[in-house]
Parts: sequence; C-alpha cells; structure tokens
Amino acid sequence: MNPRHLEPYINRQFLIKLRNILRLISKTTQNLIMSQTQPSSSSSDPPPFDPKQPSVPISYPIKTLQDLQSRSYFDSFHYPFNISSVPISSSRLPDRRRLLVCHDMAGGYSDDKWVQGGTNPDAYAIWHWHLIDVFVYFSHSLVTLPPPCWINTAHRHGVKVLGTFITEWDEGKATCDVLLSTKESAQMYAERLTELAVHLGFDGWLINMEVKLNPKQIPNLKEFVDHLSLTMHSSLPGSLVLWYDSVTIGGELNWQDQLNEYNKLFFDICDGIFVNYTWTESYPKLSAAVAGDRKFDVYMGIDVFGRNTYGGGQWNANVALDVIRKSEVSAAIFAPGWVYETKQPPDFETAQNSWWGLVEKSWGVLPNYTGPLPLHTNFDQGRGYHISVDGNNVSDASWCNISCQGFQPLLPLADPRNPIQVTVDLKEASYSGGGNITFKGSLEKQTYFETKILQGEFLLSELPIHFTYSVKSNGNSSVGLKLVFTSNGDETVSALLTSQEVNNFSSKFDKVITTRENKGFSSGWVINESEIEMNGYTLTEIHAVCYISDSSSSDCKDFTLASPSDYYALLGHLTVKSSDYKPDFPISSSWLVDGKFIKWTSGSDGSKTLSIKISWTLKDGKNYLSLKYNIYLVKSSKEAGDNPSTISESVQEEYLGVAQVNCFYVSDLEVPSDSSSLKFIIQVCSVDGTVQTLDESPYYELEVESP
Repeated sequence: MNPRHLEPYINRQFLIKLRNILRLISKTTQNLIMSQTQPSSSSSDPPPFDPKQPSVPISYPIKTLQDLQSRSYFDSFHYPFNISSVPISSSRLPDRRRLLVCHDMAGGYSDDKWVQGGTNPDAYAIWHWHLIDVFVYFSHSLVTLPPPCWINTAHRHGVKVLGTFITEWDEGKATCDVLLSTKESAQMYAERLTELAVHLGFDGWLINMEVKLNPKQIPNLKEFVDHLSLTMHSSLPGSLVLWYDSVTIGGELNWQDQLNEYNKLFFDICDGIFVNYTWTESYPKLSAAVAGDRKFDVYMGIDVFGRNTYGGGQWNANVALDVIRKSEVSAAIFAPGWVYETKQPPDFETAQNSWWGLVEKSWGVLPNYTGPLPLHTNFDQGRGYHISVDGNNVSDASWCNISCQGFQPLLPLADPRNPIQVTVDLKEASYSGGGNITFKGSLEKQTYFETKILQGEFLLSELPIHFTYSVKSNGNSSVGLKLVFTSNGDETVSALLTSQEVNNFSSKFDKVITTRENKGFSSGWVINESEIEMNGYTLTEIHAVCYISDSSSSDCKDFTLASPSDYYALLGHLTVKSSDYKPDFPISSSWLVDGKFIKWTSGSDGSKTLSIKISWTLKDGKNYLSLKYNIYLVKSSKEAGDNPSTISESVQEEYLGVAQVNCFYVSDLEVPSDSSSLKFIIQVCSVDGTVQTLDESPYYELEVESP
C-alpha cells in the first residue's frame, strides 16, 4: 500500500487516542466542578448533594438512564428555578447558511450553574449573539440540560438553544445496551428527552453517540432519533434535533468528517448533522452535494482549541469559516470559550471582541432581529460590580447572571483612528443593571461621531413609536440617537433624536426631533423621550450620535474633562415601544405570596440565620409577562426602651437579588437578635424595563421566631 494512503489512517488513530485523553481530562475536570455541589461522603464532609433537599438553586445534568426514565428531575427542589422565562421570537430557522456555537468549557456548569446568580464579575459570557443562530450547551454527562441563563439570553436575541445527549466510554456502551434494547425503550427515552426540553423551555437536542454499537442495535438507534425528532416537532414547533458525526450506519465509531453514505441515514431523519472537525478542504463542498436542498442543515465543525481542526482553530478559526462559507453550508464552532480558558491577552473583553471580530469579518452578520416591540436593553453583559434600578444604585456587590444580559449592542472593534472609543463598561455607573455604553475621546464643536448600536426589522403601524433613553455626561458632551427607516420601495429616511440644537450638522439627517428631558435624578442621569410616526416604514437601525453641545446637558459632576473638546458620556438604556404600550402592573392584593421550606438556625449571640423559598402567583391564575422580579428585604426591629414591644421598620430596602421565575430562595440570611419581622418585597419588572414601585409591589412578611 502506498504510504501516502496510510497517512489519513495513522492520523485518525492518533486523533482517536488524543481525543480520548482530552475527554478523560475534561470528565475529570467536570467531576471536580460538580464536587462543589456533590461533596465526598467522608465523616467530616457534608452529605452528598440531594436534589430533593432545599439548597441554593443550581443547574445540573442527568447522569443515568434510571433518573431519566423515572422523571426524578421534576421532583427536584431545583426544577422550578431552572425553567426559562424568555420565549424565542421566531420558531423557524432562516433559509441560509447558519452559525452554530457549541459551548464546551471546563466540563460545564461552572459560574453559570448558579440559577439566581453568582459572585464572579469575571465569569464567562457571550455577547456576540448577532452572529449566532443556534447555541448548544455541552458537557460529558448523559443528559446535559442548558442552564436557564443561557436559554433566556439566547432567546432574547432570537437564538435557539439545544441540550446534549451523549454516550461515551464503557459506561456509554452499557447505556446504549439499555436504551437500544427494544423499539419501545428507544421511544420511551426519546419522549423523556422531549418532555425535559418542553418543560424547561429550550429548543431541542444534539445527539452524540460516541461508542461502538452492534449492527443489530442500529434499527433501534434509528427509531430513537426518528421518534425524538417527531415528538419534538409535534410538541414544540420549530424545534431541532441534530446528529453528531460519530457512529456510522454499520455501528462503527468512525468519524466521517463529512456527510456521506455512512451517516446520511441519521441526517435524513433529523434536522441536521454536526460534522466532526477534522475535515479537509474539499469536504464542505462534498457534503453540500450529498445534502442537496438541505445543505444549510450541514454544520461543519471547527474546534477552537485547534485539535487537528482545519486551519488550526484558535486565532485562525476564520480560515475554516472562509472555506465553509464558499461551499454555502453551515458552520459549528466548538468551544469558543478557548479565549477565556487560555487567558488570551491583553484581557478577556478585548480578546473576546477581537476573536469574534474575525468571525464576523469572515462569516458576515446574517441574523437580523425581528422580535416584536417593545425592545428594551440596558447593555448589561450579565456580570458586573454593581446593580442599579432606575438610575439608583441598589447593590455594590460583584455578581454574574447571564439571564440578566440585556439585548447586546453592535459595537465596532477599538480603532485608534476614531475620535471616540466605544465600549461596554461594567465599572462605570449604570442606569439599569450593571452595564452601559461608554463614549470617550475628543470632539470639536463643529463635528459629530456616530456608531451603529442596534439592527433589526420592526415594521411600524399607524401608531407613533415611543423612544426613551438615558444619558449621563459631563461638560457639553451630548448623545443623541439616529434612527434609520426603510420603506417598501427601499427609500431610506434618517431621523435624529437630540436634546440640543445641532445646527452645524442637522442637514445630515432627514428629520431632527427634539427630545423631552427629565433631569430629576440625584445620580446625574438624564432621561430623553420622544415619539415619531413612520406608518408603513420599517425601523432597521439605531445609531448613537456623539457631539459637543453649546450648553451642558447634564448636572453630573462625576467626570472631569481636561479641555472643552474632551468627550465623555454614558448611554444607560434604550427602550423602543408603541405609544399605546403601558405596563399594567397587577396591584399588590392581586398576588398570592407564600413562604415554604422555612429553616431557622440560632447563633451563639442571639442572632439567627434564615433559609426560605418565597413563591408568588396571581390569584386569578393568569400569567404575567415579566422578564424578572427584583427581590428586596425590609427588616423590622424592637426598639430598646420602656416599651420593648414598639416596632421600628428599617427605612432602607436591602436588595437581595433577582428572580427570573415566580420563586426565589433566600439562603442563610443573617437576622439580628433585635429583629421582629422580615418583609420580602417582590418588585415586578415589565418587558419594557419599567418597574413597579416598591410600595405597590407584592410582599411576604415573616415574624422572627422568639428564642
């Protein structure tokens, strides 16, 4: 045999051995991570993790077929906390090449497992959703359930989310022996997976069978994939089931690196194939030919770590994207957390933006947000160093919670040639949440700088649309908004919303509309509001416009500018809604609020700690469309003196956290010895960013147990 013909075989055997070593490392890492919630059983350690017992809510995978079959997950204390709250705006994938991102990082379930949020402000996050069509959450457990934080933020951006079903190693072989023992068992386990996706609110499954099978098991494997696809589609229209390129129709574990006659059987009975990442240059085109009119359902894999992947991955992942794009098939980026895990310089934010910038340059911006109004964003990345509500800082604690991520802006890469540098700043003041867009640089009075921050397609009716945005600046730094509208005849109209006269460059816009200002914030934020009627037009773009005004537009003195041309301003939030949209907050008496799993622990100094699950629902049984609920605590204490029964209520509400569902768990809350009662306030937050006032919000009051 020609030695050159042996080279692919030798490379593949080396790859298989290397793959197994890497997976063993990954699995070990995962076990170390999960040990944070599943301690060892030595006498000095706490008992093993019991999902039925109350504890800080977490996301976790299902590890055995027995747990999958028994539906024990739904009996877990953690289940109601893991239900996603944000529906996806569109159930259909676009008919074009797509970008799938498979999140594989350190075994999964790290900072993102804390359903109510963690404390790491440097936690991993993705904010380049405008490039992504499908997001897969991956780990090496049998059933990987996506944490709700990823589902919520992906859906907010119109991106589908899939869980993973994987079998590997000897354990996976034993699993397949049970799973594929009969046609009925294959159907039953498929139905269990469908039930999980529907109840938790994600959009489907990646099936990764990485064990050698007996050829006699293939008919039941086909039944499993086929039945999963059918039940998912009937239960959740627009859902996806994808096959990973691993087992062939003969039962061999033999990655094909392309769509061909050895794996097309599975491709034909589901919604697409995730092709293994060791393909060669001709394979995308060959796969497209085999797929025919389903070529967009072929997702060619790219391993960002570069493990024998085409182009080498890492900072050359765009090399593979270029080849895939030319063949007009889709791409599957595996483990983009490489940037974070390997600590690429100079820092995570800069490296992340640069890496995704290469993806955008190669692949292009294809997704176009078409969700319904209202559109609201506070530019939050889901992590930070403080939290604000309506311009007021409510917490200085560091945090992470990707569920809180606002609709992400389209910001350009840093370019020293630009007079203004535009960034999302997590440390500067926020109007809402923990982020903003910061504009910093130098501008002359006669000029302006603009940058696109949002893109979409919002068809407007005869009703005017209402714009609200918050600005914080110093000196004469001002921020306006440029709106771009397109008619059916491709006529483009631009309108500038501004709080100041801009005579020097007003001719650059078709319309100039002066906003109404509200400066009634001690924190220096200024609210700008305006309406515009563009019946029959489509709002396609929103740009930020920076300029130097003749008079200061802010009372803020936080920033010190060196010269009149220096520029510094923050954009805190942006809301676009129909003029007739008004949040209809149910009054406090409309809610049933209850406390369960109440546990008191006494301290040596007379103090106590409290753990409690608080739940709320509307009395009429209706669902209230809310993205989140802010949870506050007000403590009442006994006043010292002649009348110890006199009660004094704390004036300042203490911010406890945010809930994405109708329940919140308070763990180990310290209660001073002089406390008489605790009042937990649930502040309802509407989809347009409006929050209910605290004195009108539902609450739960708990008397403190006497010693």
